[in-house]
Amino acid sequence: MRAHEECLSATSSQTAPWHVVPADDKYNARLIISRVVIDALHGLHMGYPTLTHARQSELRAMRRHLAK
Repeated sequence: MRAHEECLSATSSQTAPWHVVPADDKYNARLIISRVVIDALHGLHMGYPTLTHARQSELRAMRRHLAK
């Protein structure tokens, strides 16, 4: 047990943490894993890139050209 804890402590980091999930209860294990994934996705702060007016016009022209 101590070796297991030392291994997890030595390899887990702030950017790549280990999460110990109980395997004897599938329902709760999946619930815990879902929460970990959701929290990780929220932490990414993703969003659409902002485009300049010139780039938007260029993309519209490309779309019109491709629609022909």
